[in-house]
Amino acid sequence: MSWESTAIYYRLMNELVRTKLGGNHSAKIIIWSFDFDEIVSLQNAGDWQAATLKMVEAANNLKNAGAEALVICTNTMHKMADEVEKASDLPVWHIADATAMAIKKQHLQKIGLLATKFTMEQDFYKNRLKNHNIETIIPNAADREIIHRVIYDELCQGVINPASKIAYINIINQLINSGAEGIVLGCTEIGMLIQSADLNIPIFDTTSLHAEYAVNLALG
Repeated sequence: MSWESTAIYYRLMNELVRTKLGGNHSAKIIIWSFDFDEIVSLQNAGDWQAATLKMVEAANNLKNAGAEALVICTNTMHKMADEVEKASDLPVWHIADATAMAIKKQHLQKIGLLATKFTMEQDFYKNRLKNHNIETIIPNAADREIIHRVIYDELCQGVINPASKIAYINIINQLINSGAEGIVLGCTEIGMLIQSADLNIPIFDTTSLHAEYAVNLALG
């Protein structure tokens, strides 16, 4: 939900629409951009109820503006995806479903997850993947702290630190040693730091997968 990844979503969706429709076509998108610091404060306070109310309010504002479906441009805030869908009466095109489809295309069953601590440690995301018969493993507690800190203190602020990239790759290698057949970049900013060329196993960038999934659904 930082504007850093929102900008990536916006670019990817427009590029995909242009590729599919040709010419000067672009995507019809209504964006609700939060003050991300307000969301971070609620996350850190564990006030998910207040965060859900903000998400529902945004969803209804988008609906009133003419939106026909919702794309939550973050993994963590899919924690309240069901509530948002129910309250707005609009379909929420889920990022974990988009990711699961890509994983299943490669016939993988066990993946390593890099994400915020909320996404790694809580069950809402892992259970969604489990519904697709995909097992999720996560880094140890110390490594989860590193991943989380880099997301909020660096990537969400547009900082790309080579030392953090090395730290992430070391953590990924530990997940591979633990049996991970692929790695899910389960935070929409991580793709700014880690790319497929950095590793020799499949990488699933949830940002690009989600953007493509939404465009495909929107265009029928």
